[in-house]
Amino acid sequence: MTTPSATGPNPVLWSPSAQSVVRAAITRYMRWLAAGGRYTPSSYDDLWRWSVTDVEAFWASVWDYFGVVTHSPYTSVLRSRQMPGAKWFPGATLNYAEHALRRQDDTTAVVFRSEGGAQSELTYRELRAQVAAAAAGLRRLGVGKGDRVVAYMPNIPETLIAFLATASIGAIWSACSPEFGIRSVVDRFRQIEPKVLIAVDGYRYRGKAHDRSAELAEIRRELPSLRAMVIVPYLSGSADLAHADGTMRLEQLLEATGELAFEPIEFDHPLWVLYSSGTTGLPKPIVHGHGGILLEHLKAISLHMDIGEGDRFFWFTTTGWMMWNYLIGGLLVGATVVMYDGDPAYPDMSALWKMAAETGVTYFGTSAPFIHACMKAGIEPGRDFDLSRIRGVGSTGAPLSPEGFRWVYEKVNRNLLLGSFSGGTDLCTGFVGPCPLLPVRAGEIQCRCLGAKVEAYSPDGMPLVSEVGELVITAPMPSMPVRFWNDPGDRRYRESYFDAFPGVWRHGDWIRITERGACVISGRSDSTLKRGGVRMGTSDFYRAVEDVPEVVDSLVIDTGRDGEEGKLLLFLVLRPGAELEEPLRKRVREKLRRELSPRHVPDEIYAIPEVPRTINGKKLEVPVKRILCGMPPDQAASKDAMANPAAMAFFEGMAATVGKP
Repeated sequence: MTTPSATGPNPVLWSPSAQSVVRAAITRYMRWLAAGGRYTPSSYDDLWRWSVTDVEAFWASVWDYFGVVTHSPYTSVLRSRQMPGAKWFPGATLNYAEHALRRQDDTTAVVFRSEGGAQSELTYRELRAQVAAAAAGLRRLGVGKGDRVVAYMPNIPETLIAFLATASIGAIWSACSPEFGIRSVVDRFRQIEPKVLIAVDGYRYRGKAHDRSAELAEIRRELPSLRAMVIVPYLSGSADLAHADGTMRLEQLLEATGELAFEPIEFDHPLWVLYSSGTTGLPKPIVHGHGGILLEHLKAISLHMDIGEGDRFFWFTTTGWMMWNYLIGGLLVGATVVMYDGDPAYPDMSALWKMAAETGVTYFGTSAPFIHACMKAGIEPGRDFDLSRIRGVGSTGAPLSPEGFRWVYEKVNRNLLLGSFSGGTDLCTGFVGPCPLLPVRAGEIQCRCLGAKVEAYSPDGMPLVSEVGELVITAPMPSMPVRFWNDPGDRRYRESYFDAFPGVWRHGDWIRITERGACVISGRSDSTLKRGGVRMGTSDFYRAVEDVPEVVDSLVIDTGRDGEEGKLLLFLVLRPGAELEEPLRKRVREKLRRELSPRHVPDEIYAIPEVPRTINGKKLEVPVKRILCGMPPDQAASKDAMANPAAMAFFEGMAATVGKP
């Protein structure tokens, strides 16, 4: 590690040593490119530009470098660059699960821990044997290529086994975590008409047991396409529901025997169906293909995160978030996947760091809200636990503040690559993120990822440099959705991404790309604060407000719409014992005036019990704005898709009492 620079608005916090550059997987890839006469990059920026200009050559190189196993060859890399509609690797047949299970030795494949103390491990050999049994059991239930298998499961090894078994036979996977409410689950699964449901009888969270037997019975009644349900007795240790017709215990599913065979699958055959948050309407069922996800995750996990054999890869996630699908991609590069089930803050904010030390995690993945919460809690995990094996920390889910960057290097480990990611469920990856060859600067994402032609656009579709604009992708990527499920003519798909700029993917975030090629995400473009003609992302606002010691969390809403300026409303969650009195209001206003602008001083400030969030932890800015602007609450947000639906009560009451702010 070189000595960091502590000066400037975005100081360098870490730089790679000469030894780490030589050892990095991306360095080996660059040497391989040059040795084979494909391309000789002079720098990361040079490599990125080649990857998004000669996209066919780049993705063919990823295919060859990682040794993709095919049952029939492709006839071309990319039939057309048109978006939407790009057709990748036509003619090729392969199988994602075959690559995830390429290792067949006694190396540890999965390490599992739960908040209640449960723990287990599986070797690659053991994992393969259990997947073989589950695949045989699914075939016995009549599941074949193209059928849908859905899971109401937490982040446990049984979920991974069921997914790999599903993928191996060419069936299509989809999952919700067990804290999802009935309506939220049914709204998702009923769209894809599943044949088999695999579910736990309950789960534990924050030290409490949550029986889901009644919910399961109702979910089954609401899914008429189901032919069978498999119960995993995770809470009770026994499966009483297994006595119902068409229902069996997991042990019964695994009684089947047979060799593990991998169904040859077309490159864009559906691997899984993921969903948009569903907080503001029926969730969009996003279909990803076997081949696109395989190539994207091989590239991202190996070349950008520098994870490979010998690593222990952890990301805190639930099965209802795309990061679960990303985490299990660690198997593709031969790493050990570390799974955790429970509350990351139970019994305190040190729980995950303690687990990481005990299990030897080398890459610790989490979210920006978690890092910010650790800062607020005042913990020092690098002092309290041996975290010297951690070589990388990943952060996603929201923009990570410069203070969050500094906290990781000061309180976790100074000699690691902090990789702030931004991407989404839509592509099941991060398309701006880390690079082991580049320095880490406070508050900046290091680079645009290979193969991701990310640009910032002005409202009239002109590229911007060093200015905030709409985040767009102007060249196709293999992991872009194959389609939305049950979307005739791809109408919803086109409306979701291609209406604003025809032929160009609009993602819905604000981004600034520096002259160095680094990126700064400043929030969702549909929740922008526009004051006096000046646009600002909400992340800058939250960074300033949540730096106030009394403030635990915050939400800012600009009620302006249709070209009319409305009120700027600030809602604060305060520390226990703190009160929203005039001196605190004045300090908050003065801080915002000083650090942002006089235009961004809130018109009104309120104290609230908690900020409403999705199950994945994102602040519900748009639904709250809609409620405050007069939309009926049941139309503005689906409470079954929220982590804390009771948090909406304050805003519903406010709208009912005072009308439009």
